[in-house]
Amino acid sequence: MHLCLFGLVGLAFAAVMASNTLPYFDFVPRKGFLGTKTFAVTSKLIFRIGFYLHISSALVVWLAGIPQFWPTLILKYPKWHRNLGKIYVFGILALAAPSGLILARFANGGLSAQVGFALQCLVWWFLTFKAFMFIREGNISEHVRYMIRSLAVTFAAFSLRTESYIMYQYFGTKPIETYLTVVWLSWVGNFFLAEILILTKIDRYFVKLINPLK
Repeated sequence: MHLCLFGLVGLAFAAVMASNTLPYFDFVPRKGFLGTKTFAVTSKLIFRIGFYLHISSALVVWLAGIPQFWPTLILKYPKWHRNLGKIYVFGILALAAPSGLILARFANGGLSAQVGFALQCLVWWFLTFKAFMFIREGNISEHVRYMIRSLAVTFAAFSLRTESYIMYQYFGTKPIETYLTVVWLSWVGNFFLAEILILTKIDRYFVKLINPLK
């Protein structure tokens, strides 16, 4: 039940991400989020490359990552599980995390936001790399644990927007206070939640699905 709800929320957010992402590909220079940046920033080629790589690869990573913990996919369609996993890993290691580091350099909010986003990208890259290396070694238990952690950081995109709305609408925080808080809370909070889930031994459930003899 909880996994179904998780999947439905993930798919709903994917639709929101797509509706917010696709309009940017008319390449209008001051549209939406780009309008919060100075002309000096948006005119930089490295920023534009980072921006378009990140918004496109992040959407693909999200769509590939959400189904990874669906029992039906693992049990009945293991080939799809592996192929989506490869897309997820490649998308983060080669595209989404590196391009996120570029955007972190130009983040609004000063040094705190820049460091927060940069650390998020580095942690995201590291956790995903570890998950990839463990499955290559055949260590399913550690692979599952690191995939839980990696997906928790991936889910920071959802947490950031949800937490921003709650803080602003229900706690009356100022926009800059809200922004600087969720820059860190969105991924650090998710990471701690992932550790709590691992402490409850939820990873053993998925290990059993992948390898019933474990």
